[in-house]
Amino acid sequence: MLNALWLLPLALWLSHGYSNPESSPLDFLYLGLTALFWIGHRLSSAWLAYCTEAYRPLLRNEPVRFVVLPLVVTVACFAVFLSPDASLPWTREERVVGMAILDYALVTYHFASQHFGALSLYRMRAERARCTRTRRLDRLFALSVGGALVFVADILAGSVAYQDLWTDRWLIPAWVASKHGGIRKAAILLLLIATALMLVAEARAPRRSLPRVLYILGLAAMVTVALQPRSLFLYLVIWTSQHWILAVGLASQTPSGEPTPASGTVRRVFHALNARSWAILLVLAVSSVLLLPFFEVEANRQGGTYYGDRIFGAIAAGLRTSSWVPALVAAGFASGFVHYLLDRSVYRMSDPQVRCAACGLLDRRTLQNSLHIS
Repeated sequence: MLNALWLLPLALWLSHGYSNPESSPLDFLYLGLTALFWIGHRLSSAWLAYCTEAYRPLLRNEPVRFVVLPLVVTVACFAVFLSPDASLPWTREERVVGMAILDYALVTYHFASQHFGALSLYRMRAERARCTRTRRLDRLFALSVGGALVFVADILAGSVAYQDLWTDRWLIPAWVASKHGGIRKAAILLLLIATALMLVAEARAPRRSLPRVLYILGLAAMVTVALQPRSLFLYLVIWTSQHWILAVGLASQTPSGEPTPASGTVRRVFHALNARSWAILLVLAVSSVLLLPFFEVEANRQGGTYYGDRIFGAIAAGLRTSSWVPALVAAGFASGFVHYLLDRSVYRMSDPQVRCAACGLLDRRTLQNSLHIS
């Protein structure tokens, strides 16, 4: 479920025969995936950090990383968006544009880092945590294919956040517009070479990992779709859905081996949920659906489909014209930035404490070996 090989043919099948995939049954699939997983994935790292016994020692030992920095980021976002135009050098509209560009840069790196994390996790489960060469290959593949080539694809598709305001002026020469075909071919060639090298390295590994092979192929397939001019929507569905499902799936498994709390009714309730993967999935999915119309106010800043309208009707539409819009935009950006921070913290497998907390992702032998290495 965590790679994209099952999602890609499903998306292609649902959009087959439609000139505009947004008018195909694929749109209904994306409605369901967005409602169930989008906000749930954004809350998943916060759930691990603040609602599990597994991460309580980290929360206590590293308050700056888990408490202070998220609070600072949240306060800063609300200060940026709630301050009147005259109080800062930029208008509120200019602040939205600047923060959106920053968010695009961070989320691109965030997606690439998640791919590296998934490959690293499967590498550890294959008892190859000591292999620094494979780790370097994983990082290079994730950042170049899952990061740089995706950025190239976004530029070619014109889907970079406020692209006309910065890339076309500062970073991208005018000749790019006339070289789309050549750039796509070069990018696809680099993708094929990088994927082949990864598969050859995996075939020659002493302990091969089928999940790693599937994940490499899934990532390559997603980027291939991104580099095709057929439809931005098709790529968006596959790329974001796989990211959300992976985040929620890992969060549901991570605390499964946590200790039972000694006291506290609330802590026992959370532990009862954490001990059951399906319960965490249910909590995150329900939260995602209920919060959808609130977070869409920020997410659709450049236009697009408002799925919350189909579920909540006039309530969702009314939020976008209410006096709460600046606060909702601030909350949307803050939750995204905090998610990037916490995701990096709760899955920092180089930390022995994190590996102990995330023991649900590692079998006992792998955990013992990784702790011995550190």
